[in-house]
Amino acid sequence: MINPEFLAQSATDALLQEVNLAPKPGLVDPISTGAHKDMTKDTFYKSIEALRPFLLAYAEAGSRHNGTPLDLFNELRALGKQAEDAMMAATNHINTHKGANFSFALVLGATAHTKGNIPEALHYCHLMTRHLIEVDFANLDQKENLSYGEKLYVEHGITGIRGEAATGYPSLAKALDYYNTLNTHTPRHRDLLLLLYLMTFVEDGNLIHRGGIEAYKQVQQEAKLLFDEAQTISEEELVSKLEDYDNVLIDRNLSPGGSADLLSLTFFCHKIQQNG
Repeated sequence: MINPEFLAQSATDALLQEVNLAPKPGLVDPISTGAHKDMTKDTFYKSIEALRPFLLAYAEAGSRHNGTPLDLFNELRALGKQAEDAMMAATNHINTHKGANFSFALVLGATAHTKGNIPEALHYCHLMTRHLIEVDFANLDQKENLSYGEKLYVEHGITGIRGEAATGYPSLAKALDYYNTLNTHTPRHRDLLLLLYLMTFVEDGNLIHRGGIEAYKQVQQEAKLLFDEAQTISEEELVSKLEDYDNVLIDRNLSPGGSADLLSLTFFCHKIQQNG
């Protein structure tokens, strides 16, 4: 039986596994603050500690839920707002885990509700959030002033993390399938390959927000080249190339935070599957 305490601890461990992985191009890790001038790994540790009780609350909500998917979504959203306030208070209003908090609320609630069945949980995320795109992006042609996210949707069809959730986290399922093929690698090598893989296809709102569509597409192309090369080089050579690429993204002030969020979610789902 997968209980809420185990789920919450697994989520905490996954978030720590993500921040402690290095080198991560453009991202905060123990050896670099990446393209972030306002945060360090310690900021992330404080953030994770602030989120910890809410990770348990998300799982408990899903575990006892017996209403509609929308009922659970509304309960998780209310908890999520409290969690975000706690995170911001702990980090002096630095946004470390806003995207991760949104997704972990959904995935934890759904995983608890489906008793640890990850494919069912991701489908339940879809059932909880399929209204988001329809509601949030409705009647945009009649609005005078569009938000950044609304402009991206109108001009490029970009739906970001809301679209990922509303379609049942297909990027997460894809990443999990890939991660499960890497059994012969060291844990660090495996995790670095997973990050690179995510960077090749994730619709990364953080990259788009910092650099625009062209910068986001360029990073995807560069990640694909690096990922292809990574299949034939050693872990040490990969680390060296990622350290170099970290400097490139720092110079461009780019951070693939959307990929980082899905990295921690993949770690979480993998652990639940291993213990299923």
